Amino acid sequence: MQSKDEFAVRLTEPEQQAVRDLADARGAAVEDLLAEAVRHYLHAEGELVRAVAARYAADHADLLRRLGE
Repeated sequence: MQSKDEFAVRLTEPEQQAVRDLADARGAAVEDLLAEAVRHYLHAEGELVRAVAARYAADHADLLRRLGE
């Protein structure tokens, strides 16, 4: 069984209106639009973190190898 946690996010009135307008224009529920936005953000941030970690590992491969010995 999948658990669904609820989170409260505080948005300014202009942000709230923009979300409502976009949801209306797309024919989507506000909640669905916000969930999609969070998924996009998490994916983009995950990609960024993985890229930085890979670059760090490549730049410091010798040190990381020596620490692992």
